[in-house]
This record gives sequence, C-alpha cells and structure tokens, in this order.
Amino acid sequence: MQTPAQAAPTAAVQEKPMSAPADFDAMSFRKALGSFATGVTIVTTCDAEGNDIGLTANSFNSVSLDPPMVLWSLAKTSKALDAFMNGDNFAVHILSSAQQDLSGRFARSGADKFAGLTPSRGVGGIPLLDDCSARFQCKTTFRYEGGDHVIFVGEVTAFDHNGQPPLVFHSGAYKLIVDKLAQKPAVENDGSFSKNFLGYLLGSAYQQIFAGIRLALQNLQLDEDDYLILSVLGICDPRTPGELDALLRLSGRHVGEGKLRTLCGRGLLVVENDAQGNAQARLSDDGRQLQIQLAAVAKAGEADLENELDESEVLVLKNLLKRLVRGKGENARLLWRDQPKQA
Repeated sequence: MQTPAQAAPTAAVQEKPMSAPADFDAMSFRKALGSFATGVTIVTTCDAEGNDIGLTANSFNSVSLDPPMVLWSLAKTSKALDAFMNGDNFAVHILSSAQQDLSGRFARSGADKFAGLTPSRGVGGIPLLDDCSARFQCKTTFRYEGGDHVIFVGEVTAFDHNGQPPLVFHSGAYKLIVDKLAQKPAVENDGSFSKNFLGYLLGSAYQQIFAGIRLALQNLQLDEDDYLILSVLGICDPRTPGELDALLRLSGRHVGEGKLRTLCGRGLLVVENDAQGNAQARLSDDGRQLQIQLAAVAKAGEADLENELDESEVLVLKNLLKRLVRGKGENARLLWRDQPKQA
C-alpha cells in the first residue's frame, strides 16, 4: 500500500494504493474524514532510532480541504512527544468497528504496542496499521506549543478509505457520565438561573477557549471579525462577500467591503471576479498559513480546557453539542457545503 514515490524499507502487505496528491479528490477526502465522526484514532510515526511509535488520540480534526490539512494534539508529558517533534511524517488511522482491541492496546503506556503486528510502511518508513476505516499519511508542516499540549499540523500526502464502519464512541459512556455526576455533590445549590442557563455556560466555555486566540489576534493586529472571515474561508473557499456576510451574521457580525479590502491590503485575501462577474474571496498563500496557525492556537485552547474532563466526558459533551447544532441545520449547511466550490 504505497504511492509510487514511497520507498519500501521493509516487506509490506500489498493493498489498494492510497490516493496521492497527483490524483487527489476533495470529495473522497471528505468521505474519508467523515469516518472519524466521534471515532477513535491512532497516530503513528518512527523515532530517531527507527522504532515504531503509536498512541490513541481523540483530538484529530481537519483544517483545510485545499490543501488537505489535518491537526491533532499531544500532551507535553507524553513519552512519545520527542518522536513526533523530531519526525517529519506521521499517519492518522481511523479505526474500524472490528478494532476495539487495537484501540485498547495503543491506549496503554509502557508496553510494546506493535508486538505481534506487521504494519505496512509509508513515507519515511512510518508504520501503517491495516484494516482501518481510513488512513491519512501526513507531512508535518507546523507545530504549535500552547499550554499543556503541542499541536501538530500535517499536510495529507496520501490517504485511503475502505468504507468499513468506524469504531465509534459507545453509548454506554453516557451512563458512565450520569453515574459520575450523581456521585458528586452539587457545588451550587441555589438554583440560580444565570449559573445554570445553557447560554451562560456555553458562552463562558467559549470565552475560555477563545482567550488564547484573542491574544494571538492582538499580537497580529487583527480582530475577531478578521478571525471569523479567515476561519470560514479556511473551511471552504472561494465565497462571495454575501456568503461571508450571511455566515458572520449568525454571530451578530457584519462583513463590509472595507473589511475585505483591509484583509486584501494585508495580503491575506484575494478577491477576484468569476466567469459570471461575481466577486469571490479566497485565502492567499499567506492567509492560508495564518489560518492554519490560528487553528492550531484554537486547538491548544480546546485541549487545555479538556484537561478538566476525561476522554469519555469530552466525547459526550461534543456529541450533545452536535445534536443541538443539528437542530439549526441550515447554519451548518451554509458553513460546510456539500461539495467544494471551484474557483
């Protein structure tokens, strides 16, 4: 399972070739990313001595479709940190529903996690686990150290997706959280509406996550409107000024021509007319790089906040919030198009 440019340092099981940049298909990439859902991932690399390194991670996210970029976070206390800091490549594996044992194996520390396994090999000899729902080979392009975590951003150089159902978060964990909450005495028993109002709780959590981003924006002499515009275009571009304005209005903001001109003047955006004469805004190369860096800052803030929760609690929280968001599905359809728009 190798792309033509890959060497084969060891014998490997021959499988369906991964999609490589030359024949990269954005829709196939999106389908492969969709395997993650609330699933389980294993990230692998090699250390300086050529030893295979791997661990489970639930912090995997897509950053961009074009170029195809993903990121994930690793605690600074991890014994595997040096290998990922010094390595040029890593692979993300989205486990299939038949790989529960593999998930448990790589979640443990200390043991030889690859004992008895015969992984295939990818770029730089990194181990590739077989029979996964999806796999992404990545070249490390950016590392961001924030708080208690390091964020790794990688450009996807090859991927495959075999259609197997992913190993997903088990519904039994919901009961686990309920039991935990029942065992803990209530800290606040005054029944205050403000302290228990969902809007207040979500807003407070947002402010904590956004603190690091706000500081980064101040240093860059950018504001929150700039950040939202860059982030929206990072998800999918080009977009018309009207589309950008409609999306920012969801958060009570407005995109004017002056704002777009300012970002163009700073070399972060390009606004051009399409074949029909409609203005289309897209990220410049510098804008794309900055958007990726800000995404890493945001991920670091999220990872630090998640330190207050265990893995099952994080997954429950995200699942419940997704259910709330889906209740306003039109907003999600505006943000994530069913098909990437062509320039």
